[in-house]
Amino acid sequence: MADVLGGSFRDPAGFVYRHAGVVYRQVNDVGSPDYQALMDSGLYAELVKAALLIRHEEVPAPADAAPDHAKTLRPEAVEFISYPYEWCFGQLRDAALATLEIQRRALARGLSLKDANAYNIQFHRGKPVLIDTLSFERYREGEPWVAYRQFCQHFLAPLALMHYRDVRLGEWSRLHLDGIPLDLAAELLPMRAWLRLSLWMNLKLHARSQRRHAGGAAPASATRVSKTGLGNILASLEAGVRKLRFEPGGSEWSDYDAEGSYGDGGLEEKKAVVARWLGEMAPHRVWDLGANTGDFSRIACEAGARVVAFDVDPGAVERNYRRVREAGETALLPLRIDLCNPSPAQGFAHRERASLVERAGPDCVLALALVHHLAISNNLPLERIAEFLALLSPRLVIEFVPKGDPRVETLLATRPDIFPEYQREGFERAFSVYFEIEEAAALPGSERRLYRMLRRAHRA
Repeated sequence: MADVLGGSFRDPAGFVYRHAGVVYRQVNDVGSPDYQALMDSGLYAELVKAALLIRHEEVPAPADAAPDHAKTLRPEAVEFISYPYEWCFGQLRDAALATLEIQRRALARGLSLKDANAYNIQFHRGKPVLIDTLSFERYREGEPWVAYRQFCQHFLAPLALMHYRDVRLGEWSRLHLDGIPLDLAAELLPMRAWLRLSLWMNLKLHARSQRRHAGGAAPASATRVSKTGLGNILASLEAGVRKLRFEPGGSEWSDYDAEGSYGDGGLEEKKAVVARWLGEMAPHRVWDLGANTGDFSRIACEAGARVVAFDVDPGAVERNYRRVREAGETALLPLRIDLCNPSPAQGFAHRERASLVERAGPDCVLALALVHHLAISNNLPLERIAEFLALLSPRLVIEFVPKGDPRVETLLATRPDIFPEYQREGFERAFSVYFEIEEAAALPGSERRLYRMLRRAHRA
């Protein structure tokens, strides 16, 4: 029996399910005409060629297909499903621009996006790609863009708040899964934001219109809009998005100097050891926890892995993503994650958005220069850290930074040392509960050590 994915039940046109580890999309009878229009119009081929829509192939229907089954699609696999509240500013901005470009091309082909849900965009091979093939409907002359409100809530409002107030407000998408309420955004944005006509029209006036019609009267968007008018709305939205910026300067970890944490040759030895171990393990999927701007993530990519690079600092993630974009890298996905409060299961029945642990599946985790931040800055016991990492992956490359290290001394400078177990023996003892230590390597010029570990079978 098909395992329908938790976030795929709201659209009557079809749904996504997993069978034997492979993801499929069913097109229902009611969605078949719009799907056929997408294919016959040439829009599907155009968007796939432009890397704006996920590629798929039509496959035979399963034996237990529902009575309303029309077609079965097998989309190209996306390596890792991420969510807007895990993206940096640049990723959300690029996803917004991709959505507008898709809608512009759709109108030219006689179709329109019926939703502008940010969760329908995924970062695939370094670029934002629409993964919902059933998001299109045939354009009807005079009808407004039904996804206009959703675009403003999912993209324009959070981007404006991140630009004008604080980049960390992007995390509010985790609280508001259907996008930031426009009245809330309008209340929080400063007066200078309204000097930009695109924001005044698409946020301020839009929020005012929503309030005016909250009682059930027909909204202003129900009036007829020509295709030219829709094009003007898209141009206004694009202008608003393009003028929003975030410059990742001045944060503690985006400016982190790794070289200063090691003695002569220490950092180069660390890179060499990590590269050797990854080469021997040959992992297909790697998670780099505390990746900063991704130097070691790229070593994993060079070893042939596809890498998700997590960091808590929005500036570091932004810089990492810019490196991906500028170099055209296809195997690396930077994301913003607080490991002390990782993304939970969310949505209806806690099943629409999967937790970080539910999405786990890397062959190896890198946890380099990370444990002291978790253990000392956040009071996490070493054994709890080991337990969490064992949930994520069977293999682990981890670095232990002792109390005598300048970085740890800095963390302890303003607080009492209540960490008697935080020393090499305590670290090895705690992690040995969940992992077998396969190899260890001392780093010259410091007391830091690298460990290569394998999860114990009874902890799998």
